[in-house]
Amino acid sequence: MDYKKSKSNYVDRDVSWMYFNHRILQESEKEDIPVLERMSYLGIYSNNLDEFFRVRMATLNRMVQSKEKTLKEDREQAKRAIKEITHLNSIFNKEFEKAVEDVTRDLDREGIRILYEDALNEEQKQFLWQLYVDKLNGMTNPVWLDKIKDISDIGDDGIYLVVKLMEWIDSHKKPKVSYALIALPDKEMGRFVRLPKSDGKENIMYLDDVIRFCLPRIFVGSGKCTFEAYSFKFTKDAEMDLDNDLSSGVMQKVAKGVKSRKRGEPIRVIYDENMPKGLVKAVMSRLSIDSLDTIVAGGRYQNHKDLMVFPDCGRSDLKYEKWVPIMKPELDGAQSVLDAIREKDRFIHVPYHSFDSFIRVLREAALSSDVRAINVTLYRLAKDSKVVKALICAARNGKKVTVVIELLARFDEESNIEWSKRLQEAGVEVIFGVEGLKVHSKLVHISGKNGDIACIGTGNLHEGNAKAYTDYMLMTSRPQIVREVKRVFEFIRRPFKPVKFKELMVSPNGMRTKIYRLINEEIRNAREGCEAWIKVKINHITDEDMVAKLYEASQAGVKIELLVRGNCSLVPGLPGLSENIKAVGIIDRYLEHSRILIFANGGMPKYYLGSADWMPRNLDNRIEVLTPVYDEDLKLDLLRTVDYGLKDTTNGRIIDGKGGNMIQSGERFRSQEQLHKEYGDE
Repeated sequence: MDYKKSKSNYVDRDVSWMYFNHRILQESEKEDIPVLERMSYLGIYSNNLDEFFRVRMATLNRMVQSKEKTLKEDREQAKRAIKEITHLNSIFNKEFEKAVEDVTRDLDREGIRILYEDALNEEQKQFLWQLYVDKLNGMTNPVWLDKIKDISDIGDDGIYLVVKLMEWIDSHKKPKVSYALIALPDKEMGRFVRLPKSDGKENIMYLDDVIRFCLPRIFVGSGKCTFEAYSFKFTKDAEMDLDNDLSSGVMQKVAKGVKSRKRGEPIRVIYDENMPKGLVKAVMSRLSIDSLDTIVAGGRYQNHKDLMVFPDCGRSDLKYEKWVPIMKPELDGAQSVLDAIREKDRFIHVPYHSFDSFIRVLREAALSSDVRAINVTLYRLAKDSKVVKALICAARNGKKVTVVIELLARFDEESNIEWSKRLQEAGVEVIFGVEGLKVHSKLVHISGKNGDIACIGTGNLHEGNAKAYTDYMLMTSRPQIVREVKRVFEFIRRPFKPVKFKELMVSPNGMRTKIYRLINEEIRNAREGCEAWIKVKINHITDEDMVAKLYEASQAGVKIELLVRGNCSLVPGLPGLSENIKAVGIIDRYLEHSRILIFANGGMPKYYLGSADWMPRNLDNRIEVLTPVYDEDLKLDLLRTVDYGLKDTTNGRIIDGKGGNMIQSGERFRSQEQLHKEYGDE
């Protein structure tokens, strides 16, 4: 295998993530997309960037600051990545600001405009004064900047205004200048305020500007003042330092870790580029920003993630047409869903199919006298989870219910701890994963007198996700698969007991080896002149050894087609190395999330679906499951989904390893739209 990792043939995972997030920004720039959806893409882009800096850039910073001698090479790689990310972030930020201007302009043309505080008529002014009296008074509590030693003590999930007060004591002398900090009460008020209509248009105002307008009331008693206000936000390191004291339980460790996150150091600051230099310096000094941190001079407003909830003003015509999830006939009606699964493998592909079909499985299992026990792995849960309610119902009905809940699901730790307590109170046995191994698999095992059933999915058992993420779930009673799903739960209980799986691919117990074996079979077939190809739909490919194996297959003549939503460290199309590899990334109204592997196998294709991406963490450091697919209907459906994505010319962008993100050429074809149509016709 002629492969040696270099800058030209391996893209750093975090640099490739920047390319991915840029694809989201590019969607906001497409004028054929409804304008409120473009606004939402801007919010998603911003929100993603916040999380990226909290986690990934924090990790890179920690790597650079480490004094460990054995990490010298990693330190240098982290420095290079930070430099490239900072460069890309600067370029993309300018593009982002322009996109916000363009979308705002187009929104105005549609009759929804954003007003500044100096563009109000008398009715609107009176409206805001009354709003201040009724709600804002008491929510805006300024603190004098010279009294603050460390701004980072406050939360990083909000927006802040630095207010410059100029008190004109003597009209012939320079004003007395002082500075104050105000945290916007956006959690209580929302980020946007709808004002009375004018000129036949809907009027929206940022809360930032509402506060600017109200400054004379907020600082009443400060004398004759004029005001200037500049916004900024900062992002903290969100990597949790978990306590290694083995006498503490896992839950206590994570709970401590969540609290420590609030004390993280700032690693990125975005501020209004019009803020005076001296004031910028004063803010930065109180955030303890150093040379490794990211500082961006931005526009008037920060925290653009709020654009995801921009008021639609009742204008559904400015959003995507609603696609109603389909209830599959065989999983609907009065017949038993469990019996339907015992007759034949069943599946759903959300959001095209309704997640309620899966909820029906759990509800029937909770009530059925046939069912004795239910085992479930949970990673993320909806706020008002129907899944949890069904499991609690089952426990109260005398079923033995065991839930493996992952407390380290990033940014959902507190929520998962709370759900764990509620489940335990209802008599559910709760297992907090495996020390050192995240449980990321999506599994259900139902024990019944008339035969056991297993559900294996590609996504979280989360009703909210199921409305926005594309995911498959296989529901089967095939004994060879069901038995092994049960063994996964046994492995989670006793992770140090040796266990082998024949049907399932389970990490860290040999998933990597089995995937290599399948790729090697394609390599042999290609060299022998047999049919040889690989089709993969996945979220991320960053594992160096997996990239090397795909390059080896390409060199042997295996045709490889990849649908990669996010990080892709592989570089397609390199002569002599990856010219047989094509990679496409789709950004559309649904977030592509399913993981599908298809291997030609000499003309008798093998199909797999499951929870694992091709990253070191998924292959080596998590409990993940991929299941073989035997049902012919599901095989055809998986192949259709992958093939449609590969030929998408509307939202499919070419992944070239350089961040070019060019949309594929050809006759118009939008994969998600076509799948929705065909599922509706079935």
